[in-house]
Amino acid sequence: MPKVGMQPIRRRQLIDATIRTIEAHGFADTTISRISQAAGLSSGIIGHYFGGKNALLEATMRSVLTDLQREMALRLRQAQDPVSRIEAILGANFATEQSTPAICAAWLSFYAQVPHSRQLRRLHRVYVRRLRSNLQHAFTQLLPRAAAEQAAEGMSAMIDGIWVRAALARRSPDNAGAHALADDYLRMLLEHRHADRAPSKNGRPARIY
Repeated sequence: MPKVGMQPIRRRQLIDATIRTIEAHGFADTTISRISQAAGLSSGIIGHYFGGKNALLEATMRSVLTDLQREMALRLRQAQDPVSRIEAILGANFATEQSTPAICAAWLSFYAQVPHSRQLRRLHRVYVRRLRSNLQHAFTQLLPRAAAEQAAEGMSAMIDGIWVRAALARRSPDNAGAHALADDYLRMLLEHRHADRAPSKNGRPARIY
């Protein structure tokens, strides 16, 4: 009989082992045997705690998303204005602990499986909606609604794109470079809006196309 209090420890061990195994062997070759070997546990314990490989993979993605959301919530609580809220979101997504090669490999593997798994597709929708909602809430205080929606979509795509490129290269994102690139995009959006509202010589708003 398992010791009282061991379940969360064992679950964490297996999730961490799954992430390491995906990085080492890829999603397709991540087997129960390899996961249990990486965790230093018997294969049967995966069935005991998760019921099987698919449930363990779903729990691993859920864990990665939860870690990211926890980091984001912590940073957002310290934000004082819309721009600092956007910076908090960027900071969470490009935090060192959120962008190790193993985590990047896990994200890429899960993304590839999303079209083929109802459970992973549902988790991915939650992630996308949450990221877009957080960004749109901040951008709405800086831009008209339509422009805010477009800005949130663009920033979301930039974050995902940087992650995917890093994962394909089997490396961590250049956190400082990625954040600077996103900051440039943010500044461009706000400067464009400022110029759009600034009066021209004839008293009408000047526009930049």
